[in-house]
Amino acid sequence: MGRITARRRVTRITVGNTPSRREDFLAVEEPLEIRVGGTALAITMRTPGHDFDLAAGFLVSEGVIAHGDDFGAARYCAGATVDGENTYNVLDVTLAYGVPAPDPSLERNFYTTSSCGLCGKASIDAVRTLSHYAVADDPLRIDSSLLATFPDALRAGQDVFEKTGGLHAAALFDGTTGRMLVLREDVGRHNAVDKVIGWAVKENLLPLTGTVLMVSGRASFELTQKASMAGIPMLAAVSAPSSLAVELASEIGLTVVGFLRGNSMVVYAGEQRVTSGPDPDGTAGTASAVTEPERQKAGAR
Repeated sequence: MGRITARRRVTRITVGNTPSRREDFLAVEEPLEIRVGGTALAITMRTPGHDFDLAAGFLVSEGVIAHGDDFGAARYCAGATVDGENTYNVLDVTLAYGVPAPDPSLERNFYTTSSCGLCGKASIDAVRTLSHYAVADDPLRIDSSLLATFPDALRAGQDVFEKTGGLHAAALFDGTTGRMLVLREDVGRHNAVDKVIGWAVKENLLPLTGTVLMVSGRASFELTQKASMAGIPMLAAVSAPSSLAVELASEIGLTVVGFLRGNSMVVYAGEQRVTSGPDPDGTAGTASAVTEPERQKAGAR
């Protein structure tokens, strides 16, 4: 898998048994500097692969672009090092004619780690980005039985995780048919989401009405915001959401589902979009409130 994985000799230790040496795979983590029109905008730690998608999704998340037509082109910069070597770790994006350059206040003067997509923000005010799309009006309705199939589909598509056990994944699903539209992996969950959104940018699919964004980890504030910026009405996660993620979702009308495992899930915001099949009276119901014992059974910690 090229630069996506790296081999390393490791020592496997099992208590009570003789240690053994063997070769193992690691997920690669390298910096990517994103430039716009030759001006550095951000550096993020990511797993190489689908870098153009990552850059496009990042620009949507930051409010720089909102449509596929806004993204002109991207290229790796030759001479990225002092000796002229192209490391494929510096990417320069050209915006379409007439699209304003990023506001200088967006510029991140230090790198974004793989675990935090907001670490380079210069101020608290810069954390909140206004979306071009109103997800509150999205008519998406999805039965819980269909939603419950998404985690297995996500896991089945994680080719690099299968080798390394060290990558997050994000996938976009059609909320009507349940078809997976795209899946991306990365050492950073926010990068995986940006790669998904960037794919949609290049396919000129924004806003992503009627879709569900499924992530392999927790649902944080930044992922909720990224979903909003792309016009995605529902964010689902196998783990817990944060309080700020739920507050933002409730404010803007986005649905957040957590602890989506097996046949159970917890709906934290926008529960009207998750139906639970016919009620005894024959009418369609919505996901009901979850009691504390049920939440614990779902795996909350």
